[in-house]
Amino acid sequence: MNARLVSGAAALALITLLAGCGGSTGDGDASSTPAASSSATPEQTDEPTASPTPTSTPVALPTDCRAILSEDVLSQLGETPLNDAAFGPSGVGDDDTLTCIWRDPRADTTGLVTTISAMNRGPALDMLNALVTDEGFTCFTPDKGTRCEKTWPDPQYPVTDGRTLFWRDDILIDTVYSNLAPTGYTSSIISNLFD
Repeated sequence: MNARLVSGAAALALITLLAGCGGSTGDGDASSTPAASSSATPEQTDEPTASPTPTSTPVALPTDCRAILSEDVLSQLGETPLNDAAFGPSGVGDDDTLTCIWRDPRADTTGLVTTISAMNRGPALDMLNALVTDEGFTCFTPDKGTRCEKTWPDPQYPVTDGRTLFWRDDILIDTVYSNLAPTGYTSSIISNLFD
């Protein structure tokens, strides 16, 4: 059976499993993103699985890009400018989505963009399934949520680019980065929002 059929079957199986399963706990971050070609472990699969149905009070979207990060992560970001106007709209949008752009306008590639938005379970899992099937993302279920990630070589510079997504309780954290992946970045946001 070819890889395309296996991926399609895996995505179809996931739709059937929307009743969900719990997950392992893990403390990954953008800099520890497994390569798309890495083999699956008991804590990591190539198909996103549904997180438990939320039973707690809805989580409010954050409004401050610095407040959602630990002191350690902020120190790793150092003097990197936040939300420079050169990169367009950032901060809290009309729909309450928070966009955080950590990038120096003088840099050719180094930076990261995180968008934290409201997204219901069905659309979130559809999107994560598509990333697995169409783009080779790897997904696993840490911190009572679903996390998908992938890294790749930058097409122009000798650096690593990547994307990490985490969904839980109708909140999606989506980070795209190039040559800037502070250790514990995503985990710090998760801890701030959900703990």
